[in-house]
Order: sequence, then structure tokens, then C-alpha cells
Amino acid sequence: MVEIKSDAALDVMREAGRVVAHALAAVREAAGIGVSLRELDEAARAVLDKAGARSPFLGYQPSFAPTPFPAVICTSVNDAVVHGVPTDYRLRDGDLVSVDCGAVLDGWAGDAAISFTVGTPRPADLDLIDATRRALDAGIAAAVPGNRVGDIGHAIGAVARAARCGMPADFGGHGIGRTMHEDPHVPNRGRPGRGFPLRHGLVLAIEPMLMAGGNDDYRTGEDGWTLHTTDGSRAAHIEHTVAITDAGPRILTLP
Repeated sequence: MVEIKSDAALDVMREAGRVVAHALAAVREAAGIGVSLRELDEAARAVLDKAGARSPFLGYQPSFAPTPFPAVICTSVNDAVVHGVPTDYRLRDGDLVSVDCGAVLDGWAGDAAISFTVGTPRPADLDLIDATRRALDAGIAAAVPGNRVGDIGHAIGAVARAARCGMPADFGGHGIGRTMHEDPHVPNRGRPGRGFPLRHGLVLAIEPMLMAGGNDDYRTGEDGWTLHTTDGSRAAHIEHTVAITDAGPRILTLP
């Protein structure tokens, strides 16, 4: 069921989104050569704890997962697309890192993701991150009343195709509100004018995931969570929680 939020609820979701933004900023600041993925998770936990928020990731177990998720962030490195589990792996010079984080505050959720490089970046990685950010921007620009979910996916897909990047077909954005995952599903490719209609008060997590190799294939890692590119190419993932409003898209996960 799709829930349309009141303006008051959007204001509370903005505060949850602000916590997510601060947690991601803390992770980005902590990241560096030699820092472990578990240490990044600890940095995010500290922000959530200070804000009195809880993590919707910790303990989450969808039908495909063999075990509950053990952390408050997903850390996906290099050929990992999404859902990477924080481990003792220590970041190396040139790594491409995607971090996904959520927070629930006063009963409402926020969800966002960032991608960045550690140390000396590869130019191709910077291009991939830029394409992913442009795909997100295009999807957000399409998130206006009168459009449909398919318009968002079409906008994202057009940027990905122009950049010759692949996207995992089974994964995309989603509605968000009292829980992290709600209807409707927001595919990262779509047909204009198709899908659920967008109206004031609908809140969506919009999250392009681009794979540099150009194909849409992926594999699930041994942990049962992490999605990897099948060709070993690198991936990037950037996400915002966005409210559709009559005044235009309202990004709820900015600092």
C-alpha cells in the first residue's frame, strides 16, 4: 500500500534524513587508507546514537538474505554494487567506496547513499561517480506531480545508457516512510508515463546504481548479501530520499 504523507510528516522525515546525511558525512571523513570497513560502521553508529535514532539496516533480513544484516551501513567496495557488509577489510589507495545508510527518528525513516574514492582516484572512477550523480539528479528532476514512477526510471536510464553503464535490473528505489521499504518500487529504467502516479506527499528513495562494465549482470557474494559485477568492473551507488511536492522535489537527506 502506498502512503501519502502529510506536510507535518515530511518535516519529521526531514529530520531523519538530516541524521542520515550527518552519518554519511562522518563516514566520509573517517574513510582513508588503512581504515577498516567496521570502523566506518562505528562512525555511523556514533552519529545515530547521538541523535537518538535507530538503524533500519541493523537486523534487517529480506527474503533473499541468509542472515540478518549485521551493521548500520552497507559498504560496497570496487566491484561491489550494493549491500556490502562491513568487515575488517582495510581501505587501499584508489578504492572506490559506496556507503548506504538509513535512520529512523520519531517513527519515520530516511535513506541515502554516497560514492567516493580513497587516496589517488582513477579517472574512470571519477567519471563513473559523476555519471551516477547525474543519473540521480535526472531522476530527482522527474519527481514532480503529474509524472509517474516510469518517468523517474526513464530519466535515470537515459543517463546510464549515455554513459555506457549497466544497472542491476532487479534493484532500484522504493517508497519510504514509517518503514525503510514501502510501495511503490522505483526501477532505474522505465517507460515515460507509466507506473504509479506522483503526487504531493509521496516520498521515494531514488537510487541509481551504475556498473562501469556496461552490462546488467551481477552475482551475489559468499556472504549472501553483497552484489558484485560479474565482469569485475567497478560500480557506484548514490541515493537521496525525496518528497514529491507541489513546489517541486524536496530532498530530505541533505545535511
